[in-house]
Amino acid sequence: MSLLPIVQWPDPRLSTACAPVGAAEDLGTLIDDMLETMYAAPGRGLAAPQVGVLKRVFVMDVDWKEGPRNPVVMINPEVLWRSDDIAPAEEACLSIPGLSTRITRPTKIRIRWQDADRAEQEQTFDGFAARCIQHEYDHLDGRVTFDHFSSEERRLLEAQYLSQNEATA
Repeated sequence: MSLLPIVQWPDPRLSTACAPVGAAEDLGTLIDDMLETMYAAPGRGLAAPQVGVLKRVFVMDVDWKEGPRNPVVMINPEVLWRSDDIAPAEEACLSIPGLSTRITRPTKIRIRWQDADRAEQEQTFDGFAARCIQHEYDHLDGRVTFDHFSSEERRLLEAQYLSQNEATA
């Protein structure tokens, strides 16, 4: 296993919709490397485009910072349902380091995916897990946190992020 470089915004790969993973594609090394990279970052989710791979796969572990590791691998996820109940919460992104934004999302989500063994799974998630899945799923569709804001709010957030990065460079 090895750490992968995390792609930083405004890299165009973060704005590109990802291709489905083919049935014969071997993702073992990529998944292992993504999990190692996520834990080292330290993050709770990491999508393939964040490491420069434009495939529909992400990893997450919403439990590991408070307890034992419980990694989840989602290959070719498909959102089946989102609740009408929504809630705002702070979100951060490994590809936009140092910037936290308040984003409103559905509180529950039902999703179908293939796990690391390529077995079909379907489950409803709520709370932080639902939020994490939606954040990583956005990456697979070429969306980043900035895309959740009006053009004026986005312009201000992008300027804040860019000036913050220039100050630390």
